[in-house]
Amino acid sequence: MSATMERQDQQGGLAWPVTAALRALAMDAVEAAKSGHPGAPMGMAEIAAVLWRSVLRHDPADPRWPDRDRFVLSNGHASMLLYGLLHLTGYDLPIAELKRFRQLHSKTPGHPEYGMTPGVETTTGPLGQGLANAVGMALAEKTLAAQFNRPGHTIVDHRTFVFMGDGCLMEGISHEAASLAGRLGLGKLIAFWDDNGISIDGKVEEWFADDTPARFRAYGWQVLTGVDGHDPAAIAAAVALALAATDRPTLICCRTTIGRGAPTKQGHQDTHGAPLGAEEIARARAAMGWTHPPFHVPADVYAAWDCRPRGKALSADWATRFAAYAAAYPDLAAEFERRLAGDLPEGFAAAADAALAAETAAGSVATRKAGQIALGAFAKALPELIGGSADLAHSNLTIHAGSTPVTRDPAGNQVFFGVREFGMSAIANGLALHGGFVPFVATFLVFSDYARNAVRMSALMGLRVVYVFTHDSIAVGEDGPTHQPIEHVESLRLIPGLDVWRPADAAETAVAWQAALARRDGPTALILTRQALPPQPAEGLADLPATGARVLVGPADAVATLVATGSEVRIATEAAAALAAEGVPVRVVSMPCVERFEAQPAAARAALVPADRPVVVIEAGTTRGWRGLAGPSGRVIGVDRFGESAPEKDLLKLFGFTAAAVAEVVRETVGAAA
Repeated sequence: MSATMERQDQQGGLAWPVTAALRALAMDAVEAAKSGHPGAPMGMAEIAAVLWRSVLRHDPADPRWPDRDRFVLSNGHASMLLYGLLHLTGYDLPIAELKRFRQLHSKTPGHPEYGMTPGVETTTGPLGQGLANAVGMALAEKTLAAQFNRPGHTIVDHRTFVFMGDGCLMEGISHEAASLAGRLGLGKLIAFWDDNGISIDGKVEEWFADDTPARFRAYGWQVLTGVDGHDPAAIAAAVALALAATDRPTLICCRTTIGRGAPTKQGHQDTHGAPLGAEEIARARAAMGWTHPPFHVPADVYAAWDCRPRGKALSADWATRFAAYAAAYPDLAAEFERRLAGDLPEGFAAAADAALAAETAAGSVATRKAGQIALGAFAKALPELIGGSADLAHSNLTIHAGSTPVTRDPAGNQVFFGVREFGMSAIANGLALHGGFVPFVATFLVFSDYARNAVRMSALMGLRVVYVFTHDSIAVGEDGPTHQPIEHVESLRLIPGLDVWRPADAAETAVAWQAALARRDGPTALILTRQALPPQPAEGLADLPATGARVLVGPADAVATLVATGSEVRIATEAAAALAAEGVPVRVVSMPCVERFEAQPAAARAALVPADRPVVVIEAGTTRGWRGLAGPSGRVIGVDRFGESAPEKDLLKLFGFTAAAVAEVVRETVGAAA
């Protein structure tokens, strides 16, 4: 490194080549794409340089080594900041990919996407969720450390850093996640607030006048204020204080100028989400003393950024420590590696058998109770199961005999999330992203709307997260339409990559849990009842994870097929029995998972639901999604309006969910088809 470079490296300043490179790459990429957000990358360049070059423990050559620090860009629109950091520090992200920013099939999409770009820990963009993901990652680190570290052998010891802007803090999820993080005492969580006072619509003081430091102090965070976000020395001093506070998370409030370095546009909303333009970029280059052409970084600047030697030493040191740990605790080391790999234990099949046996013995129970039985059976074999409920654990029945709250024992497996459905779900995503855990979270189905965007992000990232949604229909009864889900099951089915299971009895609930835990490429929603359901025949249970449906009543001469889910399967079988007594044989198909059914070849689907006879579908929810299966000759018995407050039996009769009403619809349908 040249003498000039060394002097500038120590002093910082707008002409600091280290940060000038970050700013130039952000300007150039956004300009080339003719879209993007240069303001935050330019405004946070000094914060990023201090953190990534000297604090963050990461290895560009091995982005997934287990004890790396996690970095989350919650203000994901600032993606060029992250891409610039990854490129300059030595990750496998060549300059050609920065030139293809926001282009089809590039590794530099408009917002960071997990699994697409090396070094990106989570998909961000929906503001505030990155902060919640970071809380989940920090919780995972704390819990995993308590479960696996031993005296003289520390194999889990890393920090979680998150960048966030005003938009993240305006979103309500920031309150949910930060409040819980403070209560959990996540001392290795450090958040940097890009306090630039600007968002898309202009100066935020007109609509965001919160006392943010006071707010976070009230959560139980250490708050460091008055940090000049453009002074490397001040930033480094704040980080040192943050790292020393191991009993609580830290918020570092960094006052910055959005678009810093753009002479006529810095500090203005115009830099937030639009290219600067060729003239302003030329002025910025002159202001920074950056004389290089677009996308060109000199060798000495690359050398100043290169984190590969330090990263190699850090990951090698951990490998040495882990080898010593494995020698001292071989079984624990093997278990640690299994859990981080996401592999299920050898005892998983036995646990599934135990869960099914327990459900068979349970008889008539609500599927929420069956879910608790299954969860308890699987938890004995899967120590990686961790989760809880949004202040509804005793209604969702997500506490089992082996539950230990993490607030009482950091090595525990139960989280009391409080009434924080959105934060809870995004924190679960962070737990899954960190590795070593399979998270489950629970609330009433009607409140899945509060969690929905985090559920969507689970599916977008392909994360193994289990959502338990109970109290699944108008059968909730007296609580009335505010608590009776109508459109929710079908709306969840609209999310690509989400498996939605609505089991008909205890045995199907055990199978649904088994399928959810075995699935490695995405999340699962379990839709469970409050009311007790009788056991159905066992035929086809073993095939359910593959088929998503099974035949419960299958006369060879069936004149129609009844397809039902959840609690309506009981009504379908009762209607079929009544019709059979009249000489009208019908087939009954339980279809707990439409996604698994639809994934089968056409012949397999036809074997379950023949196309040559009328189909009547029964589900206590909106009918729109079922009309394709019913076809022009069939019918859908459902609910296309909000419910009412009344006892369950009265509501079921009102909406036509009785065996007699269903039998009459079948008679009409068969008669019309004839």
